Amino acid sequence: MQKVIFLVDMNAFYISCEMTRNSSLVGKPSAVAGNPKKRTGIILAANYEARAFGVKTAMVVHEALKLCPNIQLVPPDHDFYEFKSKQVMSMLSNYSPIVEQNSIDEAWLDMTGMEELLGSPQKSAKKIMNEIKNVLGLWCSIGISENKFLAKMASELKKPLGITELWKKDVETKLWPLPVGKMYGVGKKTACLLNQMGIQTIGELARYDRKQLVKALGKHGNEIYLHANGHDTSTIKPNTAKDMKSIGRSTTLPQDISDIEKAKLILLELSEDVGMTARKYEKKGRTVQITLKYTDFKVITRQTTISPTCSTNDIYLAGCNLLEKNWNRLRPVRLIGISISGFDENCTEGQLSLFDLLDNDILEDNIKNNKFERIDKAIDEIRAKFGTDKISRAVLVQKNINEDF
Repeated sequence: MQKVIFLVDMNAFYISCEMTRNSSLVGKPSAVAGNPKKRTGIILAANYEARAFGVKTAMVVHEALKLCPNIQLVPPDHDFYEFKSKQVMSMLSNYSPIVEQNSIDEAWLDMTGMEELLGSPQKSAKKIMNEIKNVLGLWCSIGISENKFLAKMASELKKPLGITELWKKDVETKLWPLPVGKMYGVGKKTACLLNQMGIQTIGELARYDRKQLVKALGKHGNEIYLHANGHDTSTIKPNTAKDMKSIGRSTTLPQDISDIEKAKLILLELSEDVGMTARKYEKKGRTVQITLKYTDFKVITRQTTISPTCSTNDIYLAGCNLLEKNWNRLRPVRLIGISISGFDENCTEGQLSLFDLLDNDILEDNIKNNKFERIDKAIDEIRAKFGTDKISRAVLVQKNINEDF
Protein backbone atom coordinates (compact mmCIF):
# COMPACT_ATOMS: atom_id res chain seq x y z
CA MET A 1 0.00 0.00 0.00
CA GLN A 2 1.39 3.38 -0.99
CA LYS A 3 2.06 5.75 1.90
CA VAL A 4 -0.05 8.90 2.01
CA ILE A 5 1.43 11.73 4.07
CA PHE A 6 -0.13 15.16 4.65
CA LEU A 7 1.64 18.30 5.81
CA VAL A 8 -0.89 20.77 7.21
CA ASP A 9 0.61 24.26 7.30
CA MET A 10 -1.35 27.12 8.87
CA ASN A 11 -1.36 30.30 6.77
CA ALA A 12 -0.08 33.53 8.41
CA PHE A 13 -0.77 31.83 11.73
CA TYR A 14 -0.10 34.52 14.35
CA ILE A 15 -2.07 37.28 12.63
CA SER A 16 -4.80 34.79 11.63
CA CYS A 17 -5.20 33.93 15.33
CA GLU A 18 -5.54 37.64 16.11
CA MET A 19 -8.20 38.04 13.42
CA THR A 20 -10.36 35.36 15.06
CA ARG A 21 -10.80 37.64 18.09
CA ASN A 22 -10.53 41.07 16.44
CA SER A 23 -12.74 41.41 13.37
CA SER A 24 -11.44 44.93 12.70
CA LEU A 25 -8.22 43.34 11.36
CA VAL A 26 -10.04 41.26 8.76
CA GLY A 27 -9.65 42.46 5.19
CA LYS A 28 -7.18 45.20 6.15
CA PRO A 29 -3.35 45.15 6.07
CA SER A 30 -2.28 43.95 9.51
CA ALA A 31 0.59 42.16 11.22
CA VAL A 32 1.87 40.88 14.53
CA ALA A 33 5.01 42.85 15.37
CA GLY A 34 7.62 43.04 18.11
CA ASN A 35 6.68 46.36 19.69
CA PRO A 36 3.91 48.17 17.77
CA LYS A 37 3.66 51.06 20.26
CA LYS A 38 7.31 52.01 19.90
CA ARG A 39 7.26 50.94 16.26
CA THR A 40 10.39 48.87 16.79
CA GLY A 41 11.21 45.21 16.39
CA ILE A 42 10.31 42.96 13.47
CA ILE A 43 7.22 41.63 11.71
CA LEU A 44 6.40 38.19 13.12
CA ALA A 45 3.46 37.49 10.78
CA ALA A 46 1.66 39.59 8.17
CA ASN A 47 -1.72 38.87 6.64
CA TYR A 48 -2.13 38.57 2.88
CA GLU A 49 -3.44 42.12 2.50
CA ALA A 50 -0.18 43.40 4.05
CA ARG A 51 1.90 41.01 1.96
CA ALA A 52 0.40 42.56 -1.16
CA PHE A 53 2.34 45.73 -0.22
CA GLY A 54 5.58 43.75 0.14
CA VAL A 55 5.47 43.32 3.93
CA LYS A 56 7.26 40.11 4.93
CA THR A 57 8.04 38.09 8.04
CA ALA A 58 11.27 39.19 9.76
CA MET A 59 11.10 42.64 8.13
CA VAL A 60 11.96 45.55 10.43
CA VAL A 61 8.79 47.42 11.47
CA HIS A 62 9.86 50.82 10.15
CA GLU A 63 10.51 49.24 6.72
CA ALA A 64 7.04 47.70 6.78
CA LEU A 65 5.55 51.11 7.61
CA LYS A 66 7.28 52.66 4.62
CA LEU A 67 5.74 50.04 2.33
CA CYS A 68 2.33 50.11 4.00
CA PRO A 69 1.73 53.22 6.19
CA ASN A 70 -1.81 52.12 7.09
CA ILE A 71 -0.82 48.68 8.36
CA GLN A 72 -2.38 47.76 11.72
CA LEU A 73 0.21 46.35 14.10
CA VAL A 74 -0.66 44.01 16.97
CA PRO A 75 1.64 42.94 19.86
CA PRO A 76 2.36 39.21 20.04
CA ASP A 77 0.39 37.00 22.43
CA HIS A 78 2.23 33.68 22.42
CA ASP A 79 -0.02 32.06 25.03
CA PHE A 80 -3.01 32.66 22.76
CA TYR A 81 -1.16 31.23 19.74
CA GLU A 82 -0.24 28.13 21.75
CA PHE A 83 -3.89 27.73 22.71
CA LYS A 84 -5.02 28.00 19.06
CA SER A 85 -2.25 25.60 18.03
CA LYS A 86 -3.51 22.99 20.50
CA GLN A 87 -7.00 23.37 19.02
CA VAL A 88 -5.60 22.74 15.54
CA MET A 89 -3.56 19.71 16.64
CA SER A 90 -6.53 18.27 18.50
CA MET A 91 -8.63 18.63 15.36
CA LEU A 92 -5.95 16.96 13.23
CA SER A 93 -5.85 14.00 15.63
CA ASN A 94 -9.50 13.40 14.73
CA TYR A 95 -8.36 12.44 11.24
CA SER A 96 -5.32 10.30 12.10
CA PRO A 97 -3.72 9.15 15.35
CA ILE A 98 -0.33 9.38 13.64
CA VAL A 99 0.37 13.10 13.87
CA GLU A 100 3.79 14.73 14.26
CA GLN A 101 3.78 18.40 15.15
CA ASN A 102 6.67 20.08 13.32
CA SER A 103 6.16 23.57 14.76
CA ILE A 104 3.47 25.68 16.38
CA ASP A 105 1.66 26.01 13.04
CA GLU A 106 2.28 22.79 11.09
CA ALA A 107 2.12 19.04 11.41
CA TRP A 108 2.53 15.85 9.40
CA LEU A 109 -0.27 13.28 9.33
CA ASP A 110 0.04 9.68 8.17
CA MET A 111 -3.17 9.22 6.18
CA THR A 112 -2.25 5.81 4.73
CA GLY A 113 -5.34 3.62 4.48
CA MET A 114 -7.70 6.40 5.56
CA GLU A 115 -9.47 6.31 2.18
CA GLU A 116 -11.84 3.76 3.73
CA LEU A 117 -13.11 6.37 6.16
CA LEU A 118 -12.55 9.71 4.47
CA GLY A 119 -12.31 9.11 0.73
CA SER A 120 -9.47 10.14 -1.59
CA PRO A 121 -6.52 12.21 -0.31
CA GLN A 122 -7.96 15.29 -2.05
CA LYS A 123 -11.36 14.74 -0.45
CA SER A 124 -9.98 14.21 3.06
CA ALA A 125 -7.67 17.22 2.69
CA LYS A 126 -10.69 19.37 1.80
CA LYS A 127 -12.50 18.06 4.88
CA ILE A 128 -9.57 19.01 7.11
CA MET A 129 -9.15 22.44 5.51
CA ASN A 130 -12.86 23.24 5.71
CA GLU A 131 -13.19 22.14 9.34
CA ILE A 132 -10.19 24.23 10.44
CA LYS A 133 -11.55 27.21 8.50
CA ASN A 134 -15.18 26.91 9.54
CA VAL A 135 -14.77 25.86 13.18
CA LEU A 136 -11.56 27.65 14.20
CA GLY A 137 -11.65 30.52 11.69
CA LEU A 138 -8.11 29.75 10.50
CA TRP A 139 -6.66 29.10 7.04
CA CYS A 140 -4.24 26.35 6.08
CA SER A 141 -2.51 24.80 3.09
CA ILE A 142 -2.06 21.04 2.75
CA GLY A 143 0.67 19.13 0.94
CA ILE A 144 0.03 15.52 -0.07
CA SER A 145 2.72 12.99 -0.95
CA GLU A 146 4.29 9.64 -0.09
CA ASN A 147 6.96 11.02 2.26
CA LYS A 148 7.46 13.87 4.72
CA PHE A 149 9.83 15.96 2.60
CA LEU A 150 7.67 15.99 -0.52
CA ALA A 151 4.53 16.68 1.54
CA LYS A 152 6.28 19.68 3.10
CA MET A 153 7.40 20.97 -0.31
CA ALA A 154 3.89 20.45 -1.70
CA SER A 155 2.37 22.53 1.10
CA GLU A 156 4.56 25.47 0.07
CA LEU A 157 3.53 25.44 -3.59
CA LYS A 158 0.10 27.01 -3.19
CA LYS A 159 -0.87 29.48 -0.45
CA PRO A 160 -3.24 30.42 1.04
CA LEU A 161 -5.87 27.66 1.16
CA GLY A 162 -4.00 25.42 -1.26
CA ILE A 163 -4.18 21.63 -1.57
CA THR A 164 -1.26 20.31 -3.62
CA GLU A 165 -0.16 16.78 -4.50
CA LEU A 166 3.54 16.14 -5.15
CA TRP A 167 4.47 12.51 -5.78
CA LYS A 168 7.86 11.12 -6.79
CA LYS A 169 6.69 10.96 -10.41
CA ASP A 170 6.11 14.75 -10.30
CA VAL A 171 9.54 15.69 -8.95
CA GLU A 172 11.15 16.56 -12.29
CA THR A 173 8.29 18.79 -13.45
CA LYS A 174 7.14 20.40 -10.19
CA LEU A 175 10.19 20.37 -7.88
CA TRP A 176 13.32 20.60 -10.03
CA PRO A 177 12.60 24.01 -11.62
CA LEU A 178 12.43 25.72 -8.18
CA PRO A 179 15.39 27.76 -6.86
CA VAL A 180 17.52 25.69 -4.48
CA GLY A 181 16.88 28.26 -1.74
CA LYS A 182 13.18 27.29 -1.79
CA MET A 183 14.00 23.75 -0.71
CA TYR A 184 13.00 22.65 2.79
CA GLY A 185 16.16 22.15 4.85
CA VAL A 186 18.29 24.55 2.79
CA GLY A 187 18.95 27.77 4.70
CA LYS A 188 20.40 31.03 3.39
CA LYS A 189 24.02 30.08 4.08
CA THR A 190 23.66 26.66 2.47
CA ALA A 191 21.84 28.18 -0.53
CA CYS A 192 24.66 30.72 -0.93
CA LEU A 193 27.29 27.96 -0.83
CA LEU A 194 25.35 25.86 -3.35
CA ASN A 195 25.06 28.90 -5.64
CA GLN A 196 28.84 29.33 -5.44
CA MET A 197 29.16 25.69 -6.52
CA GLY A 198 27.05 26.50 -9.59
CA ILE A 199 23.84 24.98 -8.22
CA GLN A 200 20.91 27.34 -8.79
CA THR A 201 17.89 25.02 -8.95
CA ILE A 202 16.73 21.91 -7.10
CA GLY A 203 17.09 20.01 -10.37
CA GLU A 204 20.77 20.98 -10.61
CA LEU A 205 21.22 19.81 -7.01
CA ALA A 206 19.57 16.47 -7.86
CA ARG A 207 21.96 15.92 -10.78
CA TYR A 208 25.11 17.14 -8.97
CA ASP A 209 27.90 14.77 -8.01
CA ARG A 210 26.83 13.24 -4.70
CA LYS A 211 30.38 12.74 -3.40
CA GLN A 212 31.22 16.38 -4.00
CA LEU A 213 28.14 17.46 -2.03
CA VAL A 214 29.13 15.24 0.91
CA LYS A 215 32.67 16.63 0.74
CA ALA A 216 31.37 20.20 0.85
CA LEU A 217 28.47 19.78 3.32
CA GLY A 218 29.01 16.48 5.12
CA LYS A 219 25.93 14.41 6.02
CA HIS A 220 23.69 17.35 5.18
CA GLY A 221 24.96 17.22 1.59
CA ASN A 222 23.84 13.60 1.29
CA GLU A 223 20.45 14.39 2.83
CA ILE A 224 19.62 17.29 0.51
CA TYR A 225 20.82 15.26 -2.49
CA LEU A 226 18.32 12.50 -1.62
CA HIS A 227 15.57 15.04 -0.97
CA ALA A 228 16.19 16.76 -4.30
CA ASN A 229 15.59 13.39 -5.95
CA GLY A 230 12.35 12.88 -4.00
CA HIS A 231 13.69 10.37 -1.46
CA ASP A 232 12.96 10.59 2.27
CA THR A 233 12.91 7.60 4.59
CA SER A 234 12.29 9.53 7.82
CA THR A 235 9.27 8.34 9.75
CA ILE A 236 6.49 10.29 11.38
CA LYS A 237 6.95 10.36 15.15
CA PRO A 238 3.33 10.01 16.07
CA ASN A 239 1.05 10.90 18.86
CA THR A 240 -0.36 7.52 19.81
CA ALA A 241 -4.04 6.63 19.70
CA LYS A 242 -3.81 6.85 23.48
CA ASP A 243 -3.09 10.58 23.10
CA MET A 244 -6.23 11.17 21.03
CA LYS A 245 -8.35 13.60 23.04
CA SER A 246 -11.46 13.76 20.88
CA ILE A 247 -13.00 12.60 17.63
CA GLY A 248 -15.24 15.06 15.82
CA ARG A 249 -16.72 16.05 12.48
CA SER A 250 -18.46 19.21 11.33
CA THR A 251 -19.85 20.57 8.10
CA THR A 252 -20.73 23.99 6.75
CA LEU A 253 -24.14 23.76 5.10
CA PRO A 254 -24.69 24.80 1.48
CA GLN A 255 -27.77 26.66 2.72
CA ASP A 256 -28.67 27.97 6.17
CA ILE A 257 -31.35 25.80 7.78
CA SER A 258 -34.09 26.37 10.35
CA ASP A 259 -35.68 22.90 10.13
CA ILE A 260 -34.55 20.67 13.00
CA GLU A 261 -35.43 17.49 11.08
CA LYS A 262 -32.94 18.43 8.36
CA ALA A 263 -30.40 19.19 11.07
CA LYS A 264 -30.93 15.72 12.57
CA LEU A 265 -30.21 14.05 9.22
CA ILE A 266 -26.96 15.99 8.92
CA LEU A 267 -26.12 15.07 12.52
CA LEU A 268 -26.65 11.39 11.65
CA GLU A 269 -24.20 11.61 8.75
CA LEU A 270 -21.60 13.23 11.00
CA SER A 271 -22.24 10.68 13.76
CA GLU A 272 -21.63 7.86 11.26
CA ASP A 273 -18.20 9.28 10.50
CA VAL A 274 -17.35 9.86 14.18
CA GLY A 275 -18.51 6.35 15.14
CA MET A 276 -16.48 4.71 12.36
CA THR A 277 -13.34 6.55 13.41
CA ALA A 278 -13.89 5.69 17.10
CA ARG A 279 -14.29 2.00 16.26
CA LYS A 280 -11.26 2.05 13.96
CA TYR A 281 -9.07 3.23 16.85
CA GLU A 282 -11.00 1.31 19.52
CA LYS A 283 -12.01 4.39 21.50
CA LYS A 284 -15.10 4.79 23.66
CA GLY A 285 -16.18 8.28 24.60
CA ARG A 286 -18.15 9.46 27.62
CA THR A 287 -18.80 13.03 26.44
CA VAL A 288 -20.80 13.98 23.34
CA GLN A 289 -20.66 17.60 22.20
CA ILE A 290 -22.48 19.42 19.43
CA THR A 291 -21.39 22.67 17.79
CA LEU A 292 -23.76 25.11 16.08
CA LYS A 293 -22.67 28.17 14.13
CA TYR A 294 -25.44 30.63 13.27
CA THR A 295 -25.79 32.96 10.29
CA ASP A 296 -24.37 35.80 12.40
CA PHE A 297 -21.25 33.58 12.93
CA LYS A 298 -21.95 33.20 16.66
CA VAL A 299 -20.95 29.71 17.83
CA ILE A 300 -22.38 27.65 20.69
CA THR A 301 -21.23 24.29 22.03
CA ARG A 302 -23.29 22.02 24.25
CA GLN A 303 -22.28 18.69 25.74
CA THR A 304 -23.65 15.77 27.71
CA THR A 305 -22.22 12.74 29.50
CA ILE A 306 -23.26 9.21 28.56
CA SER A 307 -22.03 5.66 29.16
CA PRO A 308 -18.76 5.02 27.30
CA THR A 309 -19.60 4.21 23.68
CA CYS A 310 -18.34 4.00 20.13
CA SER A 311 -21.81 3.23 18.74
CA THR A 312 -23.10 5.49 15.98
CA ASN A 313 -26.60 5.15 17.42
CA ASP A 314 -25.54 6.25 20.93
CA ILE A 315 -23.55 9.19 19.61
CA TYR A 316 -26.39 10.27 17.35
CA LEU A 317 -29.11 9.98 20.02
CA ALA A 318 -27.04 12.00 22.52
CA GLY A 319 -26.42 14.63 19.82
CA CYS A 320 -30.12 14.73 18.94
CA ASN A 321 -31.05 15.26 22.56
CA LEU A 322 -28.67 18.24 22.75
CA LEU A 323 -29.98 19.56 19.44
CA GLU A 324 -33.61 19.44 20.59
CA LYS A 325 -32.80 21.25 23.84
CA ASN A 326 -30.89 24.04 22.10
CA TRP A 327 -32.63 24.43 18.73
CA ASN A 328 -34.03 27.85 17.91
CA ARG A 329 -35.92 27.94 14.60
CA LEU A 330 -35.63 31.74 14.59
CA ARG A 331 -31.82 31.46 14.33
CA PRO A 332 -30.81 29.76 11.05
CA VAL A 333 -27.77 27.51 11.33
CA ARG A 334 -24.84 27.49 8.87
CA LEU A 335 -22.59 24.86 10.51
CA ILE A 336 -23.24 21.71 12.54
CA GLY A 337 -20.64 19.58 14.31
CA ILE A 338 -20.53 16.66 16.74
CA SER A 339 -17.69 15.06 18.68
CA ILE A 340 -16.96 12.53 21.40
CA SER A 341 -14.27 12.79 24.06
CA GLY A 342 -13.50 11.58 27.58
CA PHE A 343 -12.26 8.27 26.26
CA ASP A 344 -12.62 5.09 28.27
CA GLU A 345 -10.85 1.81 27.59
CA ASN A 346 -10.88 0.37 24.08
CA CYS A 347 -14.05 -0.13 22.13
CA THR A 348 -14.62 -3.83 22.79
CA GLU A 349 -17.66 -5.56 24.15
CA GLY A 350 -17.58 -5.74 27.95
CA GLN A 351 -18.38 -8.87 29.93
CA LEU A 352 -21.52 -8.88 32.08
CA SER A 353 -21.24 -9.79 35.75
CA LEU A 354 -23.54 -12.33 37.42
CA PHE A 355 -25.43 -9.42 39.06
CA ASP A 356 -25.93 -7.77 35.68
CA LEU A 357 -27.37 -11.00 34.30
CA LEU A 358 -29.91 -11.06 37.15
CA ASP A 359 -31.00 -7.46 36.42
CA ASN A 360 -33.49 -7.55 33.51
CA ASP A 361 -33.14 -3.84 32.68
CA ILE A 362 -29.33 -4.04 32.49
CA LEU A 363 -29.56 -7.27 30.50
CA GLU A 364 -32.01 -5.74 27.99
CA ASP A 365 -29.84 -2.62 27.61
CA ASN A 366 -26.74 -4.70 26.96
CA ILE A 367 -28.53 -6.92 24.43
CA LYS A 368 -29.72 -3.76 22.64
CA ASN A 369 -26.26 -2.15 22.75
CA ASN A 370 -24.57 -5.32 21.51
CA LYS A 371 -27.07 -5.45 18.65
CA PHE A 372 -26.18 -1.91 17.57
CA GLU A 373 -22.47 -2.62 17.94
CA ARG A 374 -22.75 -5.72 15.75
CA ILE A 375 -24.64 -3.70 13.12
CA ASP A 376 -22.00 -0.96 13.24
CA LYS A 377 -19.17 -3.48 12.88
CA ALA A 378 -20.91 -5.21 9.96
CA ILE A 379 -21.34 -1.85 8.20
CA ASP A 380 -17.68 -0.98 8.89
CA GLU A 381 -16.51 -4.27 7.38
CA ILE A 382 -18.60 -3.78 4.23
CA ARG A 383 -17.33 -0.22 3.80
CA ALA A 384 -13.72 -1.28 4.39
CA LYS A 385 -14.02 -3.95 1.69
CA PHE A 386 -16.20 -2.22 -0.91
CA GLY A 387 -16.04 1.50 -0.11
CA THR A 388 -17.91 3.96 2.13
CA ASP A 389 -20.59 4.67 -0.48
CA LYS A 390 -21.68 1.03 -0.86
CA ILE A 391 -23.90 0.92 2.21
CA SER A 392 -25.91 3.61 3.97
CA ARG A 393 -28.81 3.97 6.36
CA ALA A 394 -32.19 4.12 4.66
CA VAL A 395 -33.01 7.56 6.04
CA LEU A 396 -29.80 8.96 4.53
CA VAL A 397 -30.45 7.31 1.18
CA GLN A 398 -33.88 8.99 1.13
CA LYS A 399 -32.25 12.32 2.05
CA ASN A 400 -29.85 12.08 -0.89
CA ILE A 401 -32.66 11.15 -3.27
CA ASN A 402 -34.68 14.17 -2.17
CA GLU A 403 -31.64 16.44 -2.63
CA ASP A 404 -31.09 15.12 -6.16
CA PHE A 405 -34.60 16.11 -7.12
